[in-house]
Amino acid sequence: MECESNQTASSAAWALSSPRLVLNTYTGANISGEAFVEDHIFSYIISGRQDIWLSDQLYTFKEGDFRFFRRNQLSKYVKTPGSDGFKSIAVHIDQSTLKQMASEYSLQASQHPVESGPILLRPDHLLNAYIESVKPYLQQTQPDSRIVGLKAREVVLLMIENNPALVNILFDFSEPGKIDLEAFMNSHYRYNVEVERFAFLTGRSLSGFKRDFENLYKISPGRWLVQRRLQEAHFLIEVQGRKSVEVYLDLGFENLSHFSFAYKKEFGYAPSRGQH
Repeated sequence: MECESNQTASSAAWALSSPRLVLNTYTGANISGEAFVEDHIFSYIISGRQDIWLSDQLYTFKEGDFRFFRRNQLSKYVKTPGSDGFKSIAVHIDQSTLKQMASEYSLQASQHPVESGPILLRPDHLLNAYIESVKPYLQQTQPDSRIVGLKAREVVLLMIENNPALVNILFDFSEPGKIDLEAFMNSHYRYNVEVERFAFLTGRSLSGFKRDFENLYKISPGRWLVQRRLQEAHFLIEVQGRKSVEVYLDLGFENLSHFSFAYKKEFGYAPSRGQH
């Protein structure tokens, strides 16, 4: 979610390994992209707005929102600068830190979490004070990694106090289990990630994923992804009157020329024919 961009932006992250403190500042036009959320993330929007797609759900956040994102998810995002640009602070919380806290404070998940979307935390004076305490370190070239670790621990405890149910997410150390492949692919085909990532998120080895996929769809994952994205593009362009430039990135194509070539090969004509 808090990712680098090749547009006018500055971003700073410290510590060679997690946990990390990240300050994102962007100016100019909207910034869009996609990311794999590898660690749990606590994030606060200082200015601007952010739209995030997780699976096939859209979530919108604004200035002043405290958010929590659980690990091991694919996301797409659009960051819209406000009058002061787009600014956010994020704390990436690694599994090692959480396992240490679980041992030291006897914290453990009592049930497997079912919540998969982002969680909006209730604003309170403790979270506000935490953000103010973090800001000075983000102005330094490289703050002490021990302080970064302490700030990560602090925000974990503050989040649990704010929303006790987060214990079941933060201290659930299981990796993704084997899940329904068809349901997952139908809600994640737009994400432009490697097949290895799809395998991991569906709880399979790469070979197991390819085997199960071809048993289900009778074609390779790569070919199915292209066909499924083109089917959606065809609907958006022919039925809804959208333009190629409006849809190709959202559907996982890396550039417009590749999309146009694939579209013409699939349907026999260029996507511009369906645009009025």
